Amino acid sequence: MKRSLPFLIIVLVLAAAIALAYFLFRKSGSANETNASLTGPNQNSQTRSSGSNSGSLTTNPSAVTKPNVKISSPVLIEEYGDYQCPPCGKLYPELKKIEGEYGTQIHFVFHYFPLSKVHKNAMAAAQAAEAARLQNKFWDMHDRLYRNQSLWAEAPDPRPIFTTFAQQLGLNVDQFQSDMDSNRVAQVIASDMQRALSRGINGTPTLIIDGQQLTAEATTPEGIRRGINMMLERKAIS
Repeated sequence: MKRSLPFLIIVLVLAAAIALAYFLFRKSGSANETNASLTGPNQNSQTRSSGSNSGSLTTNPSAVTKPNVKISSPVLIEEYGDYQCPPCGKLYPELKKIEGEYGTQIHFVFHYFPLSKVHKNAMAAAQAAEAARLQNKFWDMHDRLYRNQSLWAEAPDPRPIFTTFAQQLGLNVDQFQSDMDSNRVAQVIASDMQRALSRGINGTPTLIIDGQQLTAEATTPEGIRRGINMMLERKAIS
């Protein structure tokens, strides 16, 4: 037994060394695979990331080149949106960039589609926007609602915040507050919601470009630009 003990020790040490080498080899190989998937050319990964953060697709509009064409009428872009919807809030600044890039080549229309079952303040925000429209300040209120979404989205009562926005815009505050609760405003919002449901729309943001609805996967800054470009080329006149 004493004679064989040194041999057992040697065998155990060798086994441990082999196991350690195997473990280190596996770990190194695994790390290399991860790095390759992150740094290698993979257009699908780039496309997926564009919808969740401000990556190269949102900061480099030249990735999709605007066609140099003459058109007889602008491309109509309709958005069905919810002012409390986080994806709508994230898309908002990108849509503003696109409006600036295309200018008179596009015409943008916003439709109310507040998802009140999941966003408790969405309806009040739509009412605030429509009440502002009655005093010719729709787009100003629209911009404030999205830019300050985090300020009012979870407020127990967002109306005082909306009233402050109205004051900042120079609106008649008494009229604004009265209009928010009026049947006139309620009917406009209800009409937009009914139109959305009749078109099979059940989520936000939903964009329609000259009658063609973008899929959820295509509702990215790059996807929207590609859709606009396609319609511009269809409308091109010699």
